[in-house]
Amino acid sequence: MSFPINEAVARLRKEAADWQAPIVDLIAAQTEDPFKVLTATILSARTKDEVTAAAARRLFAQAENAEDLAKLSIAELERLIYPVGFFHSKARYLAALPAALARNFGGKVPKTVEELIRLPGVGRKTANLVVAVAFKKPAICVDTHVHRIMNLWGYVATETPLATEMALRAKLPAPYWLEINSLLVAFGQALCKPRFPHCDRCPLADICPRIGITPRKLPMKKELSADKPALRLVSWNVNGLRAIVEKGFLDAVRRLDADIFALQEIKAFPEQLPEAARSIPGYQAWWHPAKKKGYSGVAVFSRKEPLNVIYGLGREDCDSEGRVLTLEFADFYFVAAYFPNSQDGLKRLTFKLEFNRAMLAHINRLAAEKSVLLCGDLNVAHKEIDLANPKANVQNPGFTPEERAGLEEILQAGYADTFRLFHPEPQRYSWWSYRTAARQRNVGWRIDYFLVDAKSQGRVRAAEIHNDIHGSDHCPVSVDFL
Repeated sequence: MSFPINEAVARLRKEAADWQAPIVDLIAAQTEDPFKVLTATILSARTKDEVTAAAARRLFAQAENAEDLAKLSIAELERLIYPVGFFHSKARYLAALPAALARNFGGKVPKTVEELIRLPGVGRKTANLVVAVAFKKPAICVDTHVHRIMNLWGYVATETPLATEMALRAKLPAPYWLEINSLLVAFGQALCKPRFPHCDRCPLADICPRIGITPRKLPMKKELSADKPALRLVSWNVNGLRAIVEKGFLDAVRRLDADIFALQEIKAFPEQLPEAARSIPGYQAWWHPAKKKGYSGVAVFSRKEPLNVIYGLGREDCDSEGRVLTLEFADFYFVAAYFPNSQDGLKRLTFKLEFNRAMLAHINRLAAEKSVLLCGDLNVAHKEIDLANPKANVQNPGFTPEERAGLEEILQAGYADTFRLFHPEPQRYSWWSYRTAARQRNVGWRIDYFLVDAKSQGRVRAAEIHNDIHGSDHCPVSVDFL
């Protein structure tokens, strides 16, 4: 039986008011300016809508048209649009856009797909969106949502988004062309998700053939107990993700078998990484790199899809360094962090203490709602037991009285050091200097942690330091969490 496309579209129209509108629709609702629709769509590729919206607001405040855009340098554009995905490349596309428009189209945004794809950074998806949203002309924008959902409905049987576009041009009724992308993007984000779609509350449940999908399983409504399988949560400062990929990183990921895997000091933008590091089978990835190349940055790989993702702490001085990612799940927040190093001469000590206070305020806000786990390289050894040579390091970065007091303030606010809940013994470290064979001699520091809010300590079933896993000057740390 063929899929009832008319009935499906009618039902989705009724539901769409309760879903978040795609970013280009939000832009179109505020302006019909083709230039703004075009630039917002370029920004939106491989980027969360809320990140795109904020970047578009900053950009349009400085550049309302192509003439204004031409006055901005690539560095200025990078600053304005960060942290959209692939912001370095997108800044170059935007910098080249005014000249391309002037040279080929008299300074105006063209109205056809064939013309639009001649512009820098514009593919068929972007071109179709601009034609449909800015010019209200017949166009079918096929992104991953449209391609995936049309195939799981069995309305088309195609291998690529381009093949889907061509099939829909031949088959989809013309009145649906302009709206199909908006409907299916919103539907795909809200219910028909790529992994474990919410078929239990889908308005199309009775007519959808569910080709090639596994619906989510609803959690049983019962109290947490020891019988519930624990989640394995892992944190690792990899000290350069590009480098560690060549040192057995993927083998370590398979061995640790984490449900959520947080990385610090990735020192790369996603587009700089090999595909094996960007797309680990079974995981979705979220990235928060630093603006500065080869520096800092955090990432989280998760088998569970979060309800929400928060980038940074809301402070430009911290967030430009890519130090914090927060993932919200049904009954806990997972905060992955790379705390600043106070550095030689303690020249960043003040900045680090300010970061600590901002972090404490952040997790306190989260803990008012549900359980909180804070993990990462905190760049401080808490007590003398947490490093091999405490007396020699009292005034050194990572063991100054001020830094230790900063961590103590977080613990006194009601957060527990999960490792010490299970392991009171000394000589357990997570970082070793590359110098003087420190790791072989176990002359190290414990500066990588999982902290949990006080009311949720009982959900932690185990905590470990995996010092047998190499590849970085840090080793992974983990907790098992109910």
